[in-house]
Amino acid sequence: MKNKNIIPTDQERFMREQDFIVSKTDLTGRIIYGNEIFIEFSGYEEHELLGSQHNVVRHPDMPRLVFKMLWDYLSEDKEIFAFVKNISKDGSFYWVFTHVAPILNANKQKIGYTSVRRMPNPKAIPIVADVYKTMLNAERQAGAKNAMAASGDVLNKLLQEKGVTYDELINVLQAL
Repeated sequence: MKNKNIIPTDQERFMREQDFIVSKTDLTGRIIYGNEIFIEFSGYEEHELLGSQHNVVRHPDMPRLVFKMLWDYLSEDKEIFAFVKNISKDGSFYWVFTHVAPILNANKQKIGYTSVRRMPNPKAIPIVADVYKTMLNAERQAGAKNAMAASGDVLNKLLQEKGVTYDELINVLQAL
């Protein structure tokens, strides 16, 4: 149900320290649960969210590579942490620090995914926003066919310069 008619605004919403946005999806990324804080920040009614693809809250400022990495981690049954800029139904935006992990049933079979988002470290957001802007520009300049590789080159260069892995970088930024 991604609404392409939503026009992003510069109106930022801020998570409160005690907030936890929780959602669960099926294996295809369709929302099967969203808590009250998710409903509040997304601006959607619960019935609008349930059954929708989780990318309904994907902000256009987010590089495609971030979500490819997310799905790559999940396909290997690994959890991932990330900073994500989301868009609300009214066009406003909000930053989150997210943890996404597979949901396993009693037989250890993957049946979906859970995402828990909390307030990101405000000191990290300008850094992350700048990196994402550079990645997104690289994706646009490279065109659809080579977008992921171009964005990956930007991220890999940063990781090499800092001498850290992706996971290490994310944890350092949240701990600033």
